Amino acid sequence: MNQEDRKNEQSKTAGEAGWHLSRYNLYASIPDSPNTAVVNLFKGTYNAFNPMEMYLLSVLEELSETHPMIGRFAEKGVIADFDEYAALETLGRLGSAYHQNAYITICPTMACNFDCPYCFEKHNSGKMTPEVQENVIRFIEHLLTTAHTEFLKITWFGGEPLLAPDVIEVLSERIISLCEKLNVTYTSMIITNGYLLDQDMVDLLERCHVDTCQITLDGLGATHDATRRLAGGGATFDRITDNLRHCSFPFNVILRHNVHEGNKQETEPLREYIRTLAQDSGNHIHLSPAIVLGNPVSGERSDPVELLCSEDAADVELSLELVSLRFPSGLYCGAQRLWFMGIDEEGNLYKCWECLDKKQLAFGNVKTWLPENPICTAAKPDLLTGYMNTADRNHDEECRNCVWLPLCAGGCPQARLSGKKRCLPYKDSPEKYVMKIRELYKQQQRDGSE
Repeated sequence: MNQEDRKNEQSKTAGEAGWHLSRYNLYASIPDSPNTAVVNLFKGTYNAFNPMEMYLLSVLEELSETHPMIGRFAEKGVIADFDEYAALETLGRLGSAYHQNAYITICPTMACNFDCPYCFEKHNSGKMTPEVQENVIRFIEHLLTTAHTEFLKITWFGGEPLLAPDVIEVLSERIISLCEKLNVTYTSMIITNGYLLDQDMVDLLERCHVDTCQITLDGLGATHDATRRLAGGGATFDRITDNLRHCSFPFNVILRHNVHEGNKQETEPLREYIRTLAQDSGNHIHLSPAIVLGNPVSGERSDPVELLCSEDAADVELSLELVSLRFPSGLYCGAQRLWFMGIDEEGNLYKCWECLDKKQLAFGNVKTWLPENPICTAAKPDLLTGYMNTADRNHDEECRNCVWLPLCAGGCPQARLSGKKRCLPYKDSPEKYVMKIRELYKQQQRDGSE
């Protein structure tokens, strides 16, 4: 290279070197400050930039590629010299194909002792027979050996899984033994309404190596009882909280708060109640709020559930209370991964929890589906491939061009496949989102500085 070439090489602008503003930046002016809050959704970062830094961002492509701010801006993710959209697509494909972890949800029964108006399931009676249990064990062994899985997580679900504790105990013992034989790390959790969770049941779950239990509280007292009630009627709040207070839990308890228009005002009182409950009981109990949306099954129930669980429940302010800043995975949920599936009491296989009571949406059965030939042995291949292909947003121009793509990953696969694509509630309020992230960031800084 001659001297002139070296001079030209050294005098490249940042734009000529391939640098550009990230396509996934969100901006908001900070009140009573000259600074601007910037959230980058691709790297999951928050920063407050002063006017000079914002000016340098505005003329980025004219700066020298050796300008000292290039490195800082790149570290924060607010500028990039690569195709971020292509990177997200790669993350999605990698996530869908990742085979070392398996996540299996098992429903020992689809029956339930509750009748919650927003439930997405139609509850059937009966529980998993010994024959189906045997098929489940053979299937899991086949999956673990075929996929060379290193980690297996079982989630006990239903219906109400504690209506069939014998099935949980028998299957757990055999699956744990399998994992020990194959040197697979095993973990499990249970999603239960908590009504039957007395000390004997807690002890059973401990023997089954359950390390997390999720229970729903919809509010305090009567507010909870309005939506979390016994089949045939009857309150449940006191029974559930007595179990939490008087039982000794050797594992973590997550209390899900299904937030809707009828109970959102109790979020903070419930949080304080649970904090006190954890202190008094000595148990590890944590609150996890989640928004309730309407669904076809709840709409068929006799209750006016649209007042509680309509799309209006997902308003901007309510949704923003639940946000967090995180790295993108390229996927919305586990249904887009090959070794993520649910098994109902008959051994049918599904990709989405919301389908577990709908036999017509099963893609196969544990008796006949072969992990080494997942497409050809599926009874309904489209019900397997459809979910995984939602990780590819190339066919959806709106998603492809959306600044929110790293955060929402194209939205719920089940909603997309049913023709009801669901965008983030605060999609049209980026400034409010940035301010919420700023608030969360400042909470993490002990001195409150930016």
